Amino acid sequence: MRTRTHLAGKLAALAGLLLAATGGVTLTSPQAAAATCTAGTASDFNGDGVQDTVIADPGATVNGARRAGLVRVVLGGGKGVSEISQATSGMDATPEAGDGFGTSYAAYDADGDGCSDLVVGAPYEDVVRDGTNLVDAGAIYIIHGTPTGIGTGSAIQGYSQNGFDTATTTEAYDWFGYALKAGTTASGSPYLVIGVPGEGVTFGGTTYADAGCIEYVQGSTKVSVNQNSTGVPGDPEVNDRFGYSLTGTNRYFAVGTPGEAIGDEEFAGGVAVFSHTLSSGMPTPLVGLSQDSDGIGGASEAGDRFGFSVSMTGYRPSDQTYNSDVLLAVGVPGEDIGTTQDAGAVAVIRIQPSGAYTQVAAFDNSVADVEGDAVAGDFMGQRVVIANTDTSVVTTTSVVRLAVGEPGKDTSTVKDAGAVHIFRPLDTALGANDKELFRGAGLPGTATARDYTGVALVGGSVNLYVGVPYSKETATSKGVAYVMPWSDIDGTTSTGTTVHVPGAGGLPDAGSTFGVIG
Repeated sequence: MRTRTHLAGKLAALAGLLLAATGGVTLTSPQAAAATCTAGTASDFNGDGVQDTVIADPGATVNGARRAGLVRVVLGGGKGVSEISQATSGMDATPEAGDGFGTSYAAYDADGDGCSDLVVGAPYEDVVRDGTNLVDAGAIYIIHGTPTGIGTGSAIQGYSQNGFDTATTTEAYDWFGYALKAGTTASGSPYLVIGVPGEGVTFGGTTYADAGCIEYVQGSTKVSVNQNSTGVPGDPEVNDRFGYSLTGTNRYFAVGTPGEAIGDEEFAGGVAVFSHTLSSGMPTPLVGLSQDSDGIGGASEAGDRFGFSVSMTGYRPSDQTYNSDVLLAVGVPGEDIGTTQDAGAVAVIRIQPSGAYTQVAAFDNSVADVEGDAVAGDFMGQRVVIANTDTSVVTTTSVVRLAVGEPGKDTSTVKDAGAVHIFRPLDTALGANDKELFRGAGLPGTATARDYTGVALVGGSVNLYVGVPYSKETATSKGVAYVMPWSDIDGTTSTGTTVHVPGAGGLPDAGSTFGVIG
């Protein structure tokens, strides 16, 4: 029986696929796009210039294997739905119980052909090495988009950690692929960051279990980075979980370390920020942040888990012609407000190219005029999404939006219904324009107990995506995902919310935790 447990909000570890190590990977800079692929649109797997939507169900039963997991891709423009799992032709894998395929995913154009490619994490896969079954070692799969879609017919590569980076070792409980972030740097090179929060790291002659690491690849550069790497803030410690959460833009990326001990405060949490600029064969460390950092509000306390979730968006200062800086949102779901335990909090921090930083907002539900109250177990900040809705102009409060998950929030009649709290984080008064969205009040559907709305969020410059994978509502009992324009949330448009639910819109009427996004 397995003895390790996941951090809050994740699936229990069960037996996974036996995956043999495969060859390495190199990402190529963009080349001339195929004639039938337009390129230039994010998450466009068939290259037709229309954005596609990815919705995961890591708890789905596949070929009789419970929680093997799958991912569905809804092609934009009504061009159909693709279902991808370890049973997909060309995957060279077998679905087995507890693999958790779809626990994480990221999209980018890895091969420069103009069609986006999908990376899917299965962090609870077992890997066979030298005849030994390494439980929950983890794996990732890169599924390449084609002009006819994605899935069956796609070129697919599967990697264990050692298969991806031969300088590393695949080990049990590494959770390789637990978090993923991918994109294109400002210089036009595709990049991929893979979280390995269960990695043991040797430091000073001692190996620290679950200290964590990331695998970073940009072009021909591939490197494993941990807190013992040159210039990376902090030291490896047991249960740091470096790589548990990831975010990034074309210039920067950040790594959450929610288990980081600050002084004697266990699981206080921290975040490390990097530039994609390569130095001595690795991304450049810029700054480490915690609630004890100068200028950051609050104080590091045991169980805060600062960095449990992170999100980034570009920031253009008034003296620049491009987004030279970045805004980093950090969730602190374990923050206590006075004696109110685990009410949660959020910090928003501006990062400059030098690594200089300025906190622009730090708040919780006790702030004056902010909707709702700070209640024990709200876990505000378990998920955060920050978005710049117009990166072509100087950044002001009018273009920056922040969505904060509050999965433990109760309604007046429903416990743990969950909510999504919307802010303009650059506002002087955060309560002036904030709003809480509940199912049945700002979101479609009806709030039911233990829906945990706010546990799954992702967003871009146009839309906010809200998943409710644990929905108990009869009509959406397999899970549901909502796509909401930011302008609708602001009240300036009335486009309407798109609802993705199994059994409608070409989606198979099957699922268990449909709606895992971000």
